[in-house]
Amino acid sequence: MQLIRDVLNLNPILTVALLAWFVAQVLKTLINFILLGKFQLERMWGDGGMPSAHSATVCAMVIATARSEGFSSAIFAVAAVVAIITMHDAMGVRRETGEQAKVLNQMIDQWIDVTEKNAPFLQNMHLKEMVGHTPLQVLAGFVVGCVVGALYPMAL
Repeated sequence: MQLIRDVLNLNPILTVALLAWFVAQVLKTLINFILLGKFQLERMWGDGGMPSAHSATVCAMVIATARSEGFSSAIFAVAAVVAIITMHDAMGVRRETGEQAKVLNQMIDQWIDVTEKNAPFLQNMHLKEMVGHTPLQVLAGFVVGCVVGALYPMAL
């Protein structure tokens, strides 16, 4: 426990990024509860949903890096590029993977209904559908990350 405390005290950029991830996951869990009317604890660590915790994490990292090292630093450039790639991937490849999973799950469900006795291996075969984000979810994560990154007190 002391090691974790030491790492977080010595590295405010890491602390800000982890805090933004946590804030986004709590918001995601609360929003999910409001929309579905049931509490699902797995939303605290699950992928997909509103807001994007990936976006919040990398955006907070970028803001904290800019505040700590400056906009002209090499590490800021690296953080910004990683953030852009992460957010683009969340809306692109990962979102498409989720859409494909929905279609495949429907096909599996229909096939099980028709040939349940012939395909017992398909009984529990369902792909994870919430793996990516809509542009709005990424934008919300961007806002959460920027706010956390800007408000976190940093010793400069």
